[in-house]
Amino acid sequence: MFVIIGGGGKVGTNVTRTLLGLGHEVVVIEQNRLRYESLEEEFQHRARYGDATELHVLEDAGIGRPPDIVVAATGDDEDNLVISQLAQERYGVAKAVARVNDPRNEVHFDLLGISPTVSATSMVMALIQHEVPQHELVHLLELRKENLEIVEVEIGSGAPADGKRIEELRLPDTLRLISIMREGAAEIAVGSTELHAGDQVLAILEPGKEEDLCELLLAGKG
Repeated sequence: MFVIIGGGGKVGTNVTRTLLGLGHEVVVIEQNRLRYESLEEEFQHRARYGDATELHVLEDAGIGRPPDIVVAATGDDEDNLVISQLAQERYGVAKAVARVNDPRNEVHFDLLGISPTVSATSMVMALIQHEVPQHELVHLLELRKENLEIVEVEIGSGAPADGKRIEELRLPDTLRLISIMREGAAEIAVGSTELHAGDQVLAILEPGKEEDLCELLLAGKG
């Protein structure tokens, strides 16, 4: 792949290093002079100095080819929004991945059709919730472009699903169970899989349909 990365901070640098290690062609853009010099020392001709929101800088990096993916990884959400918009709307880049520093700004990316986005804050919060003993429903991943999300639910004692096979649950079309984690071992969820209290279930569903899942898997629901 050919990838352009806007922003050469820790995120951009690590992504560049990893992609190069996998044999991909990468150009990373950085507007801080000292940081750029460090990138140029490590990555040489793969680093470009300038503001990735400016057309001539993007064009110097090769966006006119166009790249397979543009990654907007600066520490400024407004810049990441502009970079992603320019890549998709002006240069016809098929895929733009944007870093969202403040989760409150994700709605702006959604409104402009920029997906997927990556929010470190949201990811950390999901991991923290995942570690809470006897957690109920945890939002792990949003696939906004596909209008789907992946969640984890721990089956409660006495829940309607406790002791039943998945094929007996009559799941609505808006959700599917993906996998079951039990006593540290995971298995793919199939119709004959029997569910028990304490199982951690991964499910994919349409946003707003969490209540349907909770009614089946949480004690005292339904």
